[in-house]
Amino acid sequence: MRCKRQRNDEETMAEKNISSSHFRWLTHQESFVLMGTIVSIHIVGRETPRVMSQSVGRALSAMRAVEMACSRFDTQSAVTHLTRHPGELIEVPPALFYALKIAQQMSELTEGVFDVTVGHSMEQFGFNRHYLTGDLVCSAVPHDSPVSYRDITLVEEIPAVVLAKPMVIDLGAVAKGLAVDMARKELEGWDGFAIDAGGDVYVQGIDPQGEPWNIGVEHPNEGAGYMATLRGTNIAVATSGSYRRKSPVQDDVHHLWNPVTGRSPHDILSLTVVAPWAVLADAVATAAFLLGPHRALSFIEDLGLAGLMMNDNLFVDETASMREYKL
Repeated sequence: MRCKRQRNDEETMAEKNISSSHFRWLTHQESFVLMGTIVSIHIVGRETPRVMSQSVGRALSAMRAVEMACSRFDTQSAVTHLTRHPGELIEVPPALFYALKIAQQMSELTEGVFDVTVGHSMEQFGFNRHYLTGDLVCSAVPHDSPVSYRDITLVEEIPAVVLAKPMVIDLGAVAKGLAVDMARKELEGWDGFAIDAGGDVYVQGIDPQGEPWNIGVEHPNEGAGYMATLRGTNIAVATSGSYRRKSPVQDDVHHLWNPVTGRSPHDILSLTVVAPWAVLADAVATAAFLLGPHRALSFIEDLGLAGLMMNDNLFVDETASMREYKL
């Protein structure tokens, strides 16, 4: 998924007449590697490139704080520290607590189909290398008995967490969306901005032409372009897909794992959700994907959100509410 732009230069000028007033917008874009993907932030405003770059820097710092709290690939992260102390009450940073809270709610809604305690399975299938260094990251957490989201207790007053058993927590379906939302808070006040974190997008205000933003939803088949273009503002868009990350050790496994069936589903190729916040779009897209094609869209509709799905025979279906966003 990508925010579509009509120009590719880093800093451009857009002009538009509105009610006989002549407005001029400067734009600034920066990209960087974070959370295993390419993150791009694009600002529209009337300040200097230096001021815009400083704002991007604050947004980047907010995203890095989420990664430091929630990444199982970082031996110093808060979630790694938590998993080293099963049976103990461990205080955690707000970002980690909130990510776990969202994950718990999604687990309950899906009756365990969505479950962040699948980290050990992810390691077994080869999803255990740091995206920057390529180093093997082994949790060394014993896996003596089955675990589930029910083995995680949240103590909101502190905030703190108790893990009933040893486990590896994988917050990949929540943390990236949360990081986008934290960056969004740092960018409030600009005429417009777009954050694109490799499939998790948030857009607000105007694009460089003074219009709502166009967001391209990638076709699962490489080189096929976009399967749809969405248009809107003040919205988050997230896509989950079986084509994105394959297991290096088992052909029929990808990074989306259903702990109830014990397999990666293959009857959906791509599932896109539009929501008010990126963490919600991120989590619901993953949950709906794991529920399968017969339940996915009704699950999304029941939450009051919009969804777009392509199944394994390239048939595209959508919720009624998705039509208001499609070009």
